[in-house]
Amino acid sequence: MLPIPADIFTEPEDVSPDALANLGPLRRLAGVWQADKGVDINPKAEGPERRVFREHIRMDPIDPQANGPQLLYGLRYHIHINTPEEDITFHDQVGYWLWEPATGLIMQSVTIPRGQVLLASGVAKPDDRTISVSAKRGDTRYGICSTEFLDEAFRTDSYACDITFNDDGSWSYLIQTNLFVKGQGAFNHHDTNTLQRIAAPTPNPLATILSEREKQR
Repeated sequence: MLPIPADIFTEPEDVSPDALANLGPLRRLAGVWQADKGVDINPKAEGPERRVFREHIRMDPIDPQANGPQLLYGLRYHIHINTPEEDITFHDQVGYWLWEPATGLIMQSVTIPRGQVLLASGVAKPDDRTISVSAKRGDTRYGICSTEFLDEAFRTDSYACDITFNDDGSWSYLIQTNLFVKGQGAFNHHDTNTLQRIAAPTPNPLATILSEREKQR
């Protein structure tokens, strides 16, 4: 458990407005990314199905966020996935990656439009080449919340996301979601991909405003 300060109300002063410079290990995720060789293993009535998918991810720096004395820097992200054989969206996901410089805490929030949300956490150093976050069903801090149908039919017991930053500037992930499928039992639903940056990140709104003011002086 991370330490909780005695003063839980006073916000930090002299906060750097430059999110890109303060994202720690998350700075390597900032920007727009794309790949077309992702692999998804998911449960079907007849058994596990392997799907190849195309993925587009946008990760934009946000302004610094404070919970009293807790200071967070982060990225707002949107993931859109299609498969070569279908035009309809295969997967859509939004959320935030967050970094607390004072403690090394990393968080990922996940929201998908099938009635499921989660908050995963991990710890890393600013220059780490790998990061990992996880969440468990029933945890009231870093947990998973699903609709009644999903919880009964495709119960998610745990989530883990492992990311590796590669020497060529790309990054690879392995996401493992341990399910309990009604009538079938335990199933390891997993996805993997390696993404290449196709556009540089844009500064966070506050950094942009301050930069424009400086130019006008």
